[in-house]
Amino acid sequence: MRILLLGEYSNVHATLAEGLRVLGHKVTVVSNGDFWKNYPRDISLTRKPGKLGGIQLMLKLYSVLPRLRGYDVVQLINPMFLELKAERIFPVYRYLRRNNGSMFLGAFGMDWYWVHTCLYDKPLRYSDFNIGSMVRTNEDSIKEQRDWLGTAKETLNKYIADDCDGIVTGLYEYDVCYRPKFPQKTTFIPYPIRMPADIGSVDFRPPLKLFIGINRQRHEYKGTDIMLRAAEAVVAKYPGLVCLQKAESVPFNVYERMMEGSDAILDQLYSYTPSMNPLLAMSKGIICIGGGEEENYAIIGENELRPILNVEPCYESVFRALENLVLHPERIAELKRQSRLYVSRHHEYVKVARRYEELYLKYLRK
Repeated sequence: MRILLLGEYSNVHATLAEGLRVLGHKVTVVSNGDFWKNYPRDISLTRKPGKLGGIQLMLKLYSVLPRLRGYDVVQLINPMFLELKAERIFPVYRYLRRNNGSMFLGAFGMDWYWVHTCLYDKPLRYSDFNIGSMVRTNEDSIKEQRDWLGTAKETLNKYIADDCDGIVTGLYEYDVCYRPKFPQKTTFIPYPIRMPADIGSVDFRPPLKLFIGINRQRHEYKGTDIMLRAAEAVVAKYPGLVCLQKAESVPFNVYERMMEGSDAILDQLYSYTPSMNPLLAMSKGIICIGGGEEENYAIIGENELRPILNVEPCYESVFRALENLVLHPERIAELKRQSRLYVSRHHEYVKVARRYEELYLKYLRK
């Protein structure tokens, strides 16, 4: 198959492309590299700041569009798959729809269905937008509500979701937002991770080495503000037994290097599930402290392994989880071993690519 992957979130499409190529498919990734993270792509559509940057991106896009025809499959990372206003994406989507085969929408991150469902239906006990019945009022959450509710982004998201052939959800949270509305066309497929060839021993040697990635623009929204505070408090309480490394808004290749040698990563306080960065860490034998609710294990059919140290979305829960790990180092080697096995079992990039291949072929046969 000829497959076009448009847009990028946290290396999902770049990694999926590698897996699909192993299976013999011709894959083109077109993206902006997910901004400063700078993930690999075949055709780069980055945007410079300001109005002039938008004009330059439009000119580049229209020069590239003739090369984005004749694909068997097109998959969009998000309804906002280009760094343009939603109004300008409509004609691009229609062009792609007319000139290619099956069209798939990825439910991998921020969109109208995620925002609206968490705010009004509240199927999750907690999320980026609610804790129980209470709506979160931090600045980032309010900004996303303004961006997506009652705007052209909402209209675009609904249009593509209604029009496309299939919707792929990458996390349990996104699946519960899309499946009730599109039961016939929604498919859950876990995120793809390329396993390291060799990470050596998963044995533990003190001190406990913690790692946290910080995006200052989404610090409060993702809960890294609370996780960082808890980690620093544990380091202060147990000097010599635990240390902390911070990676702040660095390109992906730097982030991955900084992560090496860590014992545990703190990530995604308001999530039920580990996303791409903690999954990558787990593939290296690094323990994830974050989202590991039972719903996550259920949707992937995991009945044995429990490698994730699940925390509630509050300071006390994070502090207790970290302190417990410091005081019970005998648990660490087994959690590290389970972490690798978990990713190998459910997220290995060729296994995941095969599931996409099955999905794409099913629609091609239609």
